[in-house]
Amino acid sequence: MKHIIGGKPPSGPAPASNPPAARLVEVDEDSAGQRLDNFLIRHLKGVPKTHVYRIIRSGEVRINKGRASADTRVEAGDVVRLPPVRVSDKVAEKAERPAPAREFPILLEDEHLIALDKPAGVAVHGGSGVSFGVIEQLRQARPGTKFLELVHRLDRDTSGILLVAKKRSALTHLQDQFRERETGKTYLALVTGVWAANNKVIDLPLHKYLQADGERRVRVTTADDPEGMRSITLVKVRQKVPARQEQGLPAMSLLEVTIKTGRTHQIRVHLASQGHAIVGDDKYGDFELNKRLQKLGMRRMFLHAWRLQFNHPASGERVALNAELPPELAEFVPS
Repeated sequence: MKHIIGGKPPSGPAPASNPPAARLVEVDEDSAGQRLDNFLIRHLKGVPKTHVYRIIRSGEVRINKGRASADTRVEAGDVVRLPPVRVSDKVAEKAERPAPAREFPILLEDEHLIALDKPAGVAVHGGSGVSFGVIEQLRQARPGTKFLELVHRLDRDTSGILLVAKKRSALTHLQDQFRERETGKTYLALVTGVWAANNKVIDLPLHKYLQADGERRVRVTTADDPEGMRSITLVKVRQKVPARQEQGLPAMSLLEVTIKTGRTHQIRVHLASQGHAIVGDDKYGDFELNKRLQKLGMRRMFLHAWRLQFNHPASGERVALNAELPPELAEFVPS
């Protein structure tokens, strides 16, 4: 069975002359400045993102009766046409089922933003087989908070600092900083082998692709690849971790990794390209080593968003936040 989102479900087979109606939604002040794709994802709950982008490209979605692209910013008073879209009963049921309310450890909070310490294993938002993430859980936990939006993203398996905006103006201001590379983002990563101290800059383009099973992957490519995106990663050795022969563990290196560009899987692929994969990485890592580490209690990837610097969206003051290593990672790095 199918459910129709954006129009009334017909009582029987819809006659060809009377298809389900599109829905017109007026953009309010709180949604002003939002990208069209994100606006649709919020209003077409349960509709896969791939389908959202498809109906934008096809011109079925209109702003003030005109075609628009996914990155078009909607403004207060705009009228957005939402076409009727069909989703399966299972997807519709998931969309209607609220995420469980959950609060997360808070590093900083004021009337403009929340900086939280995201645990590993939790997606930042629903989608791609995950029915809910941090943002949906936080909204359920704070029903009185009118506006909560992710400023940026972290991989599901990465822990650490995540920013959530509480006002549209803060969201726009902070996202502009990320886009213009005015933020400072440093991660802690434990990698296999001894990292050379003079290997401080990785400047290699990355290419996204899909495997035969449809899973997303990223690889290092060449400068002449038209689909390659320039990616820059800075690396500093924080600590050398000696081999533990009795446990079958090689020498490892704890790195401070600062990204100057925010590409998908950038740190994971850049470090692996140098022959030093992140410990516990199930996509680009050393699978045999990962199995040994799981038996010793390391059941996640050792990548942690440790430090974040940005300009406060209201005061303009520089903010520097730190999230210490969670216990399950700290115990693998001798002090």
